[in-house]
Amino acid sequence: MSYDDAILALSRDALKFVKNGYILGLGSGRAATAFVNSLSKYLRENDLHVRAIPTSLQIKLIAEQGGIHLIEADQVEKIDVVFDGADQIDHQKYLIKGGGGALLRENILINAAKKVVIMADKSKFVKNFNRSVPVEIHPLARNTVTKSIKKLGGKPIIRTIERGYPFITENGNVILDCNFGIIKKPKALAQKIKLIAGVMEVGIFTRKPDVIYKAKSSGKFEIIT
Repeated sequence: MSYDDAILALSRDALKFVKNGYILGLGSGRAATAFVNSLSKYLRENDLHVRAIPTSLQIKLIAEQGGIHLIEADQVEKIDVVFDGADQIDHQKYLIKGGGGALLRENILINAAKKVVIMADKSKFVKNFNRSVPVEIHPLARNTVTKSIKKLGGKPIIRTIERGYPFITENGNVILDCNFGIIKKPKALAQKIKLIAGVMEVGIFTRKPDVIYKAKSSGKFEIIT
């Protein structure tokens, strides 16, 4: 048994939050992928109909393959449930997201949702955030935002892909991965970063999830509400 077994088990359990006619938000990453695969089978077997909003091309392709009806966020006024993963979860239930680069769309959906369900393995849970914070910025503001992040005590590095090319988000922006060391006041830090001109989104999410699934290495999972 492993984390993967637990992720698969919890992705099936999370289907209990899906009702016929719901509008769903689909996050990105390993846990979200497992959930979308489970969701596709669940909808077919139970003859249920939902509409779903993907947060990335990666999850969009998986949802399309599963026959899930996809729409865009600007076509609806509400989202019933968002299912997503997290890069870290602290003791206050704040999240760090954006490791896959979809933080802007993910935060839009999470803040528009009636209910937020987060799925992550045990290693993602920490007392205080201690990993880099993704910050999506407009390319024109790269130098000015870098300077401002340093004034806040961060060490920003532009995210790159193979051969050193900058990582470009689906919104046409770039990402600075910013090391602030141990973060004891994430909400205050996020507010300061968002005030910097050129910042599109910060990977510190302060909307607390309604349900958190914690996958364990034993293949089992825990539900935190």
